Amino acid sequence: MSIQLYNSLTRAKEPLPSPSEKKTLKIYTCGVTVYDQSHIGHARSLYVFDVVRRYFQYRGYDVKFVRNITDVDDKIIKKAKETNKAFEEVVKENIEMYRKDLKDLGIRPADVEPRATENIPDMIKDIEGLVEKGYAYEVEGDVYFNVKKFKDYGKLSGQSIEKMMDGVRIDPNEKKKDPLDFALWKESKEGEPSWDSPWGKGRPGWHIECSCMSRKFLQTDTLDIHAGGRDLIFPHHENEIAQAESLTGKPFAQYWMHHGLLTIHGQKMAKSLGNFITIQDAIKKYGVDELKFFFLSSHYASPIDFSEEKINEARKALERLDILFWKVYEILKYQKEFPEMGPVDFIEKDKNGFLEAMDDNFNTPEALGHLFDLVNNTNKFIDQGPVNDQYIATIFQAVDTIETFGKEIFGLFQEETNKELGEEFKAILEQRKEARQNKDYRRSDELREMLRQKGISVEDTKDGQTWRWL
Repeated sequence: MSIQLYNSLTRAKEPLPSPSEKKTLKIYTCGVTVYDQSHIGHARSLYVFDVVRRYFQYRGYDVKFVRNITDVDDKIIKKAKETNKAFEEVVKENIEMYRKDLKDLGIRPADVEPRATENIPDMIKDIEGLVEKGYAYEVEGDVYFNVKKFKDYGKLSGQSIEKMMDGVRIDPNEKKKDPLDFALWKESKEGEPSWDSPWGKGRPGWHIECSCMSRKFLQTDTLDIHAGGRDLIFPHHENEIAQAESLTGKPFAQYWMHHGLLTIHGQKMAKSLGNFITIQDAIKKYGVDELKFFFLSSHYASPIDFSEEKINEARKALERLDILFWKVYEILKYQKEFPEMGPVDFIEKDKNGFLEAMDDNFNTPEALGHLFDLVNNTNKFIDQGPVNDQYIATIFQAVDTIETFGKEIFGLFQEETNKELGEEFKAILEQRKEARQNKDYRRSDELREMLRQKGISVEDTKDGQTWRWL
């Protein structure tokens, strides 16, 4: 089965060419604007497209993945003024934090992560081309795109020019000819960052950054996939299409992929509401895998609402995996070799279900369902005891499949779990074991809670007490 991807442009699921037909997928996703620390909404976007990239590679595609950094923007200029810092200082601080976020989340770097300020000559060249072709015009140091010159404007968002005009707020101080026209180049005010151009000192508009850098670094006029958040469809992605297609005369992207937005208890995240959660704060409080599991629990195209209850659900789901892993570790820890064996029915059924769900427009909630079917079936197989000489090999194959999907596709289990248990913890575990033997369940529960607070989970099984790192 080929991978079916929902295309925001055609509003339908469409099959991707197979890896043999399309060996390299050229993907561009809009990155962060570095005016502040990144929040968990950014984390969802970064993670969603990391999973997409991982899955394409798992299915045999070569992927060229470009994710930009917007490092010149009105918000950055405003932040520099508010904090009384140099523009460059704000940019440097937030790029460093952004890269730490990526590392701590276990999200792999893009193949290229271009910064807008390092590619301004290319943007100027594209703007000059649009002026020459009659799609743009200059007014007193500003350059605007003439929206009504591009007949397909609105095809991504599904809005007509007339409908857009109804929602436009007309600013009498603007120089542009039409309220819908947007800036390609902005004249810089005193004290703002600026670059020389044929129209005087200024800086590029936001939209030209992405249409220029995506084509430059993917080395094509037609991207395979352009990705981003649903909030970018209009005007950002609509404007990218208008610029690129007016300049090249070719389709800008074959597929447009958009993820849903994140809210906190039904509200948009905002510092003024006190519900703004940075990536670093979320990692410290919840952990990386809990966040990722929370994101996976909802389809990427759907909105997702963050709450403590949902994080707790994610934690409990992860605990089911951890319990199985530790159970299997105890069974296999002295096993040095595992005999080769053919497919096992219950493993193949759940594995194929997982892949079919991911092939169907990256349906991660359904894929997780099949993953946990495999967890349940593996537990049942273990509990029935050795039935043949392939018992050990079957357990290994089942858990290896779960770990492969978890690590290679979902980017889970990246944190170190094989930490040595200190003497203090060994002593507490021994005390707890003795308390249970003496039927002192109150003391047993106290010791369990003490260990939990120190990052160790204790389980009581038919074979006795087991533990694992949280």
